[in-house]
Amino acid sequence: MDETHVVTCFLRNRGEVLLLRRSEEVGSYPGRWGGVAGHAEGDPDRAARDEIAEETGLLDACTLAREGVTFTFEDEDLGIAWTVHPYLFDCERRDAETDWETSEFEWVHPTEILRRETVPNLWASYSRVGPTIRQVAEDSDHGSAYLSVRALEVLRDRAGSFAERDGVGWAQLVAVAEKLLDARPSMAAVANRVNRAMAAAAEERSPTAVERAAREGIERAYRADEEAAANAADEIRGESVLTLSRSGTLLDALPAARRVFVAESRPAREGVGVAAELAASGGESDGSGPRVTLHTDAAVAHVLATEEVDRMVVGADAILPDGRVVNKTGTRGAALAASREGIPVYAVAASDKVRTDDAVHLENGDPAAVYDGDAELTALNPTFDVTPAAAISRVVTERGVLAENSIGAVADELRVSAAWRDK
Repeated sequence: MDETHVVTCFLRNRGEVLLLRRSEEVGSYPGRWGGVAGHAEGDPDRAARDEIAEETGLLDACTLAREGVTFTFEDEDLGIAWTVHPYLFDCERRDAETDWETSEFEWVHPTEILRRETVPNLWASYSRVGPTIRQVAEDSDHGSAYLSVRALEVLRDRAGSFAERDGVGWAQLVAVAEKLLDARPSMAAVANRVNRAMAAAAEERSPTAVERAAREGIERAYRADEEAAANAADEIRGESVLTLSRSGTLLDALPAARRVFVAESRPAREGVGVAAELAASGGESDGSGPRVTLHTDAAVAHVLATEEVDRMVVGADAILPDGRVVNKTGTRGAALAASREGIPVYAVAASDKVRTDDAVHLENGDPAAVYDGDAELTALNPTFDVTPAAAISRVVTERGVLAENSIGAVADELRVSAAWRDK
């Protein structure tokens, strides 16, 4: 039996993936649905990108999210042993331009793979690159908005898979949800969005209900983050602002500013990426975006004191009911320095980042990221710190600006969803 290496690429946008229906002109599996696929001769990584470019025209909008474990299966009818190299790419656009190999395409939730006539083992390919509980727990590159959607995708995918199997149901999904709730206790949005989905399905208590609620939760999450970003953009439009770390929601708002000072955010230096993205999106050269200045973390107080800064704006991993804000380490010091200079501090986040309790969970990074030498010393690498409510001028959400008493009301509302665990 001949062995043939192929790539199968899933392009993800707003929690959905691109499925292509193979035309009648292709040599194998005509009429069936698949991902972006093709032969992988030599370098599968290059082949994956080549196929995305040729079959969709979306390569410039795609970023590799995950590479899956290669697997092999045999098709006895064709006499071929297919060795599949799975990939997942995050894609900024949906305007695919397909070639002759595709008769039609759709953006769908991945669980639709289970309900369509697809190329063999398409779900197996997706399962090797789809989000996992471990990814949610260990990802140190993304913020809570991103990871909360990944958590809902895990819940959706498990529910969709369980719906196709006998004897698997609510109890197993409760176990999945519990693990997701424990994965990132510092990130309120993960817990609140999982809780809302489970609460919506609690009356029916079926995999189908959980899958439906998770799908709705994913779209709701994107809308909330986008609306929070739009409200923040209105608050800082045409102004000079200072920020630190990386917040996907805030990154969407910052282009509205006239100038942005970005602290580099050691040790991971995610602020460098933020500054580069802002500058690349259109800066001083064409007047379409803010003037961007990158500086060291140690210079934050100096910048606030000596430069023209109208606002300090940051994201949030959690907002406590009393108005305190949990965010990347450095936020507290920067906010206190801003208060000293009379500069307002805005925290930007979807209201799902409000905690339902007063618990503060502060994660620690790898100490070796700070010091990995031979001297006998202890290195500290706290990931988050807590900024006092008195140092936060406004909390900007998709609901608008939350007053201090409004934050408590949001927490009360979110506690109702969390009560599904007690039923």
